[in-house]
Amino acid sequence: MALNTYFSQGTTGEQGLVEDLVIEQIKMFGKNVYYIPRTLVKQDTVFGEDTMSKFDDAFEIEAYIEDNSGFRGDGDMFTKFGVQIADQSTFVISRKRFTEAVDDNATLIVEGRPNEGDLIYFPLANKVFEIQFVEYEVPFFTLGKIYTWGLRCELFQYSDEDIDTGITEVDAIEVNYANAISVNVAEGGSGDFQAEEIVTGGNSNVTATVKSWNSATRQLVLYNRSGIFAIPETLTGNTSSAAWTSATYNTINNQNDNSDANWAVETQADGIIDFTEGNPFGEFGNKGSSI
Repeated sequence: MALNTYFSQGTTGEQGLVEDLVIEQIKMFGKNVYYIPRTLVKQDTVFGEDTMSKFDDAFEIEAYIEDNSGFRGDGDMFTKFGVQIADQSTFVISRKRFTEAVDDNATLIVEGRPNEGDLIYFPLANKVFEIQFVEYEVPFFTLGKIYTWGLRCELFQYSDEDIDTGITEVDAIEVNYANAISVNVAEGGSGDFQAEEIVTGGNSNVTATVKSWNSATRQLVLYNRSGIFAIPETLTGNTSSAAWTSATYNTINNQNDNSDANWAVETQADGIIDFTEGNPFGEFGNKGSSI
């Protein structure tokens, strides 16, 4: 039997009223967060991933924190790799406000909706979460329409993405966790490199970002490299105009990770394995020093 035609399943006016009430409730009881869309740089269609993703924008929007008693997940765990924090949370945002604040101003991988893989920065907890799943049917068709997105998130695990959102706390993730190398430069250079400036190799045209510069030890720490520097070549700061000639550097001794053991393993392996033998299937290891 067909539905009773004398009863409405929700008029446009009623739906608009409910949507306005939802937005008002989120603004009253929610928190301000930043939606950070992911930009694909070099997508691998075989594995369905992009190892060179970047995040270069952020949009403020209000969100209701569904887990008001604290973060879900496994919490803090002590492992052989250090402390791992497995916090999870669900952020509820208005569909209408998402369109106004984010979708109309950003280029999303899939337009019209939040995307799995995008980030949510929660300033109150100073944490960045990655969207794992977008719930799109809760609450289920109130008066014939759905008004919210439910963003199920886990704490973001950085994997060498390029981050330049303009939010200091978020951008610091790349500075503190990106693979960083230490370049030893020869005497006779000029000027002092500045933190966060771009340096360019005179021969290779490889670029990198300066994390730190020690003029006393002539040691330059760089991250976000676009390739492999030549030895020797002049490294020039784009902002400071400092110019020094590279002497040695080590690509497998990560200056940003105290638990990184690549350099220690390779050094100790030299006393066990004879690396003078050629490998017909290719050579792997350090670039830029005597190895």
